[in-house]
This record gives sequence, C-alpha cells and structure tokens, in this order.
Amino acid sequence: MSAAPVAQDKGAQAYLPDFCAATTVFVVVVIAELIAIMLTLAAHRPGGLFLVELARVSLFVQWLALLSCGVMCVFRDWLESAGKTRAFVLSFLVLELVCLVLAELSFQLSRAFPDFIRIDDSHLGFIVRTFAISSIVIALAMRYLYVSSEWRRSIVLEAQARISALQALIRPHFLFNSMNTIASLTRTDPRQAEEAVEDLSDLLRANLGASGDRTSLKEELEVAAIYQRIEKLRLGDRLSVRWDVADLPMRAQIPSLTIQPLLENAIYHGIELLPDGGEVLVTGRRDDKFLDITISNPVAPGEKRTSGGNQMAFANIRQRFELAYGNRATVEVDAGDSRYAVRLRFPHEEAA
Repeated sequence: MSAAPVAQDKGAQAYLPDFCAATTVFVVVVIAELIAIMLTLAAHRPGGLFLVELARVSLFVQWLALLSCGVMCVFRDWLESAGKTRAFVLSFLVLELVCLVLAELSFQLSRAFPDFIRIDDSHLGFIVRTFAISSIVIALAMRYLYVSSEWRRSIVLEAQARISALQALIRPHFLFNSMNTIASLTRTDPRQAEEAVEDLSDLLRANLGASGDRTSLKEELEVAAIYQRIEKLRLGDRLSVRWDVADLPMRAQIPSLTIQPLLENAIYHGIELLPDGGEVLVTGRRDDKFLDITISNPVAPGEKRTSGGNQMAFANIRQRFELAYGNRATVEVDAGDSRYAVRLRFPHEEAA
C-alpha cells in the first residue's frame, strides 16, 4: 500500500487532536472561556461585580487551558504511542498534574500579592475544589476524544471498503476493453497484437496488481500512456494524444486508475466517432496546494454512443474522489458542442 493512504489513515485514527495547531488552541480557548462564564454564574452572588469575578476566573482558566495545550503539544506523540487506554489514563494524569500545579501556584501568588490576586477560600478547599472541577471537565473531554476517535476510525474503514469495491468494478472493465482491442488486432496485425499484449502485461504489473488505493502521478500517467499505445495500434493516425503535464509534480498522489478511464472515454465517445479521428488533450497545472488535470476530446456533431457502459468510469471516479478528498476535490464536466472535457481538481499530497 502506498504511503499516502497509510499516513492519512494514521491521522484519521489519531486519538488525541493536534494541540500544536492554531485551530485546536482556538477551540480550547473558546471552550475554556465558556467554562469560566459557567463557573462565574454558578458562584455569583447578588450585589457582586460579575465582570470582575469573570475576569478573575477567566485569568485562571485561560492560563490553565493554554498551559495544558502546550504540555499536550509536547507529549502528544508519546501519549499516542502508548495506545488508547494508556493514552486516556496518562492524559488524564498529566492534565490533572498541570491543574494542581497551577492551582498551587495561584494560591501562593494570592498570598504573596493579596492586592492583585484574591482567592476567597482556604488552601485545602481551593485545591480540592479545583481538583474536583478539573477532574469532571477532563473526564468529559477524554470521553469526547474517545468517541470522536472511534467515529473517525469507522468512517475511515467504511471509506476504504467503498474505495476497494469501486476499484474492483473499474479494473475488470478496463481489462475487458483492453482484451477486446487486442482481439481485434489479432485478426488484422498479429505483430501489433503481440506488442499490445506486452503493453497490457506492463499495465497489469504496474497498476492492476497494486494493493494501494492511490498511486503517484508518474505511475498513473505511465499507465495511461501504455493504454494510448494499445489504442494507437488499433486506430493508427486517427488517434493523437497531446500531453501537457510538465507542470505537475510527478510524486503527487492520485486515486489509481483515474486518468486511463477518462482517456478511454475520450477515445471511445469522441475519437472513434470522427471519420478522420482527432486529438485528445491532457493538460495539467499546479494551483497553489491543488492540482488541475483536464482531459478533453473533440465531439462528432450528431453522433453519440448508444451504450452507456463507459459512463460507469466517470461516476466511479467521482465517488472515489469524494471518498478520498471529501469537499476538497471536484470532478467537473464541460460538454460543449465541439469538445467534451473532464476537469479534476484535488489537493497536492505526496507519499512520505
């Protein structure tokens, strides 16, 4: 299996969030402030200064939240390597220790600077109350993380199962069409048929035998180029394919068997219906963190295939892109009067 899916699966099944990320820190700060408001409302007495009390509680809670984020950021990899059960226990103990240390420091500062820091509670009472509240909050947070982890894991497993099922549909379809091409060549040109068989064996070895759901762009383009050679033997000068993909990073990952089925559709629904043939244009561009690949072909006016078998490839690719990238990728069709184009836009990801 390629490294990209493994890395993706590992990230999806991570038990603890990335506490070093700015978005995670922002969420923690917001939740901490909501907790501060709740604690202030619970302890507020008529006639008291609510905003002053809120400021004092928020100062303590926010310091605790930010310090906890920093500690979890440092120890996250170590905690993850311990396994889910141990990670739960160790995370709970680490965060409790942070709470108690900060509580003790705050109480000592309140005694050293009574004009600036005020804690209306005994030493033991303040520590015990802080421990009790923090234990409840941390336990709820750990439970949420566990449920979230299991949910992400089930989503990943379901997506992998669906990708494998879709892959199983498109591979026999591709092999069937290739064998039909070779069969037609055996009657007209046995030597070219032999070359086509060799190319097909390369395809089987390079792609159909791969166990991963993704492959590199370099390998995917090589598979499509081999298929082009097979079709070129059959169609001759009627088929021309222009590759404008020099801007693409060849190490980028893409769901396997993506470009070849689109090239097959362009030939089957476009070039073969034109008496003089035509040119299929494959262009690729890099746009910041995204890649754009477009496969376009000329359209024969008034001509259309009655069989919709090859349309399965397009729907298959769309589903696999949705599973692999979610809403970060798009598969668009531009069916014009003179040309038909399919545009793929997906994130630039490379194998580790």
